[in-house]
Amino acid sequence: MRQIILDTETTGLDAAQDHRIIEIGCLELVSRRPTGRHFHHYLNPERDIDEGALAVHGITRARLESEPKFAQIAAQLVEFLRGAELIIHNAAFDVAFLDAEFARLPGEPVTVASMCAVVDSLALARQMHPGQRNGLDALCKRYSIDNSGRQLHGALLDAQLLGEVYLAMTGGQVALGLGESGAAQRRDAHTADRPLIRPGVSLRVVTATEDEERAHQGFLDLIDKASKGHCLWLASATGN
Repeated sequence: MRQIILDTETTGLDAAQDHRIIEIGCLELVSRRPTGRHFHHYLNPERDIDEGALAVHGITRARLESEPKFAQIAAQLVEFLRGAELIIHNAAFDVAFLDAEFARLPGEPVTVASMCAVVDSLALARQMHPGQRNGLDALCKRYSIDNSGRQLHGALLDAQLLGEVYLAMTGGQVALGLGESGAAQRRDAHTADRPLIRPGVSLRVVTATEDEERAHQGFLDLIDKASKGHCLWLASATGN
């Protein structure tokens, strides 16, 4: 199975209010293994960035002036995504932005649903950990994934972290590191999975009361009498 871990950064919170994607990061998995292929672009949104969004990702409009527009990378993105299963944290948000960007393009409209199946890792986390915090930072802490480099949100870094979280949640984890150590981590991923780490659970031990022990012993005596001395449970209890 081919899966794509996907994340975006945007100019604001609502695609319906003409907010735009300013960064998109995707990592490819095949049979739950990182292939080393990724798709990453900063994008010129052709509009201002809300202060609230800027506080989250720290990407300014001036930083993006020389970057390509979405229309210039759309064909490459479609080629990278088509036919894959997308893993997205809070998928409705990113899918709405992607569909809005595709809708601005000329020609036959494209939608994420027409190209890909989508798994919402946030919905999955809420099923597995009801009543708990299930943001990406909280999940990294829960599954002992190092997110110390995440001072601000970034699409490619967040996709890497989400990939490790998703693999841990669904039965095993491999490193998805990028940069100088990424190649070595991917080679290691082909030979050994990191063990699944789950939070410890303390077990409550309930011991029998004296009345319950007397009642149990009486029941064993009745069985022993009826079986003419062949009560296995009584023999086990006495060491015979």
